[in-house]
Amino acid sequence: MTAVTSLLEKYNIDPKQIGRLEVGSETVLDKSKSIKTFLMQIFEESGNTDIEGVDSTNACYGGTAALFNCVNWVESSSWDGRYGLVVCTDSAVYAEGPARPTGGAAAIAMLVGPDAPIVFESKLRASHMAHAYDFYKPNLASEYPVVDGKLSQTCYLMALDSCYKNLSHKYEKMEGKKFSIAEAAYFVFHSPYNKLVQKSFARLVFNDALSDASSIDEAGKEKLSPFSSLTGDESYQNRDLEKASQLVAKPFYDEKVGPTTLIPKQVGNMYTASLYAAFASLIHNKTTALDGKRVILFSYGSGLSATMFSLRLREGQHPFSLSKIASVMNVSEKLKSRHEFPPEKFVETMHLMEQRYGANNFVTSKDCSLLAPGTYYLLEVDSKYRRFYAKKALANGSLANGH
Repeated sequence: MTAVTSLLEKYNIDPKQIGRLEVGSETVLDKSKSIKTFLMQIFEESGNTDIEGVDSTNACYGGTAALFNCVNWVESSSWDGRYGLVVCTDSAVYAEGPARPTGGAAAIAMLVGPDAPIVFESKLRASHMAHAYDFYKPNLASEYPVVDGKLSQTCYLMALDSCYKNLSHKYEKMEGKKFSIAEAAYFVFHSPYNKLVQKSFARLVFNDALSDASSIDEAGKEKLSPFSSLTGDESYQNRDLEKASQLVAKPFYDEKVGPTTLIPKQVGNMYTASLYAAFASLIHNKTTALDGKRVILFSYGSGLSATMFSLRLREGQHPFSLSKIASVMNVSEKLKSRHEFPPEKFVETMHLMEQRYGANNFVTSKDCSLLAPGTYYLLEVDSKYRRFYAKKALANGSLANGH
């Protein structure tokens, strides 16, 4: 709710101008009622209830599915001339153990419409869908996932290989030449943790070396040639290949991937919002250098669903320009405004979340002193499990709530 109202206010968008609202999330509040319907409170106030779309769910991929739904709607004969709005939101939490420190939380809202500075190259897209139990949430009484870390990494890299090869094949049919990392200025990855991002880009470099792409020099190809006879399964587990490919990829990584890693490194995994937080990092870090550039994004959700797709960026015109987007996001100030707490406080908070997850008939502390003005927060869950929210007063003292 905070991300949506912030976007509408900062770009001066009338809520009546929204014709489709899609939410991507794996953080389940209700097994029937969609998160989108909670957000409708914002639009009902303006009299707009004619808004299509609901939630998309498949681990970290739901945000990409929601985005594709909105883009496809705007490009279709069903489009009524209004904007689409996409929200990717999750709280990535884990049970006690090595995965817990990687968790984070975020909500990202994206406006979809014509003449945008971020343009989809719709035919340059490839997906990989399969059945796997690498990360899943079978216990509906718990917010925590069941994770097979080794399998999850293998599934991620396998899906990446498949998408890259299929996208390269489509590009070659369209353009009459091979696709390689040289064909895009930047690569943005779903980022559970940064080490996997490094491995992923190195995997693309290895694929380029196998296809004898000109983007990899002879010295690099020579370093990687001893691994060319490995099967796919063998290559995913080979530590020597991992080290060699990252070494060859390092200068390319610093240029093409490094600028995308700021927010994921600072915040941790954000599930559906992770990929788009990485993309936001790129816009923040390279605002003035993106005009005319191609950016390749790789979205992955366990279970599994994955898509690699291409965007073309242009500066655009105010208010929908890259410089305006960077200014509105205000990434540096948002990161600086965070509050630091000791690990013990985090553990205490997690215990409270465990008790409250799926619970009813409770009231929150109502202490919103650490929240920024305009932030929505949970007030209470009543005996019928109905959730009520309030909005922290703005500078002018106005207050809105969900009662």
